[in-house]
Amino acid sequence: MATTQQKEYSVGGVLMPRPFKIRRLGHFGFNVNSPKDSLTFYRDLLGFKISDHLDFKANPQRAEMLKDVADAGGYFMHHGGDHHSFVLFPREAMDVMGRNSGHTGDGDVTINQITWQTGSLEEVVNGVGYFDEREVPIRRSGRDMPGSNWHTYVWDPDDNINELYYGIEQIGWLGRSKPREMHYRGFGEKPGLPQMSEALEVDEAVEKGIDIYSGTRDVENLPATFDVEGVLLPRPFKITKIGPVNLFVNNLDNAFDFYTNQLGFVFTEESEYKGHRVVFLRNGNEHHSLGLFPKALRQELGCSPHTSCMSFGVEVGSYQQLRNGVAFLKERGVTFKEIPEELHPGIDFAAYATDPDGHMIQLYYYMEQLGWQGTPRPKELRRSNGGAWPETLEPLSDTYVDQVFQGPLG
Repeated sequence: MATTQQKEYSVGGVLMPRPFKIRRLGHFGFNVNSPKDSLTFYRDLLGFKISDHLDFKANPQRAEMLKDVADAGGYFMHHGGDHHSFVLFPREAMDVMGRNSGHTGDGDVTINQITWQTGSLEEVVNGVGYFDEREVPIRRSGRDMPGSNWHTYVWDPDDNINELYYGIEQIGWLGRSKPREMHYRGFGEKPGLPQMSEALEVDEAVEKGIDIYSGTRDVENLPATFDVEGVLLPRPFKITKIGPVNLFVNNLDNAFDFYTNQLGFVFTEESEYKGHRVVFLRNGNEHHSLGLFPKALRQELGCSPHTSCMSFGVEVGSYQQLRNGVAFLKERGVTFKEIPEELHPGIDFAAYATDPDGHMIQLYYYMEQLGWQGTPRPKELRRSNGGAWPETLEPLSDTYVDQVFQGPLG
């Protein structure tokens, strides 16, 4: 990689080593064997809602290419106000279109993308020049529809696609996404600045005679029979946040360099398990938003060899919801895998559910929060569950102090 002199960039008036600052994990997705089959798990059991459906065969340029692919549909899904926080795309179709391959992969990348939110459109656009200078492979830049998110995509050393974006279409109290007729504002290349605001786009759509209330609205399949801390819901828990993302990587040093030096993640801590080094990184106050695991550990843990994703995390609203949610999923035939607590530091109670393709979904309710000093809690002061999940817990100093879910539970 070419060496460049250390620069400083103004990010909203603050000098930083990159022209962007990642704030949080925005959305994430898997390429799966059958998105329709996976819907039962992610929609009916976990509770993600469909915000838009995408049929790749609807594009005439792709229809011929995908004529032998049985399932070429994908789903954008949300758990809160963001248009999508999770996506399911057809793995076979992505492979045929060459959308699932990069430059050095082992063929085990089933992550569709890992998407990190920055603070402004300017940060996303300025990131293009930054990555070019550093010879970081850029997949594309522009603005995708559905979702209306301006973005820049880059590959990490293991062929995972990382997206920087600065905001996304919001699903309001009506539960409807933007209608397809408003997708004319998509961009296939780096946009010029400035761009019109979302509010002006809506005004323009109304002037064009577009029915702005005609977008997709998902309808719940299950009856609302569970009292979730005062609200009747179809399942005894509610996803309130996504992440962390945990990856199996070929070379931990290379992955560490990419995520810290190129994307700006901050090192939290590392641990050793059965002789393997594991590293945890963050981009906010949470203990970690990304975990890096050597691929040699994948077989020792008995994880599926078809994917380089160690796990994808979803946080629920409380410890009570976590216990009830695990019971709910087990009663409906979901398989869980035991993962040693040493491999999720900063999370005291975690359960790992397995989706139809063998991906692990990490369910938890609490993650250790780091203060202005930027130091994690000493290991000897952390709560160890010892394999037992009591009915109630004593609070920790940072219990329920992370960001509260914005909006009603249902």
